[in-house]
Amino acid sequence: MTKIKFCGLKSLDDICYANELLPEYVGFVFVPKSKRYITPAQAEKLRAALSEKICAVGVFVNENLANVAELLNAGIIDAAQLHGNEDDNYVKNLRGLTKKIIIQAFQSNNIAAAEKSLADFILIDSGAGGGKVFDWNLIKNLRREYFLAGGLNPENVGDAIKILNPFAVDVSSGIETDGRKDFTKMATFAEVVRRENL
Repeated sequence: MTKIKFCGLKSLDDICYANELLPEYVGFVFVPKSKRYITPAQAEKLRAALSEKICAVGVFVNENLANVAELLNAGIIDAAQLHGNEDDNYVKNLRGLTKKIIIQAFQSNNIAAAEKSLADFILIDSGAGGGKVFDWNLIKNLRREYFLAGGLNPENVGDAIKILNPFAVDVSSGIETDGRKDFTKMATFAEVVRRENL
């Protein structure tokens, strides 16, 4: 049963869309260089409006451990997604500060490291940025549950699930129009995933 993660939510409109469609996860990006960056204060407001049925994930790149733990323990996010050069020690130390879920991102050419990750879940991406699809055959034999990211959209997510049956599919730019979340694309994406799950 593949789960859905809508990433890069920035506005109350985005939250309303998510509340209507009820993905299992949404992502808040705490990376200042990202065009989807939001501050902890903004995230707190968005989280207050988010359905309790949805898990809020904070996306970080080499963030100070204490800052990540603070957001987790304050309940602003339910999980941390690590997208930088965080190593096993970082994951261990974060786990010492919080009991919340840890997701660690890896590029598709680094599967050996991904399989050894100490995080609760792993996420596999192309590493190219900008929503690029990678060769899914690279991860067909991956031996643990993972979030699939990288260039997913309503047109290709059905094939991704048929081929890989990932734990979750993670989408951001693939559900946007002109840099903003597009309800129609979000709804279509969710519909395709749920149809494949039947």
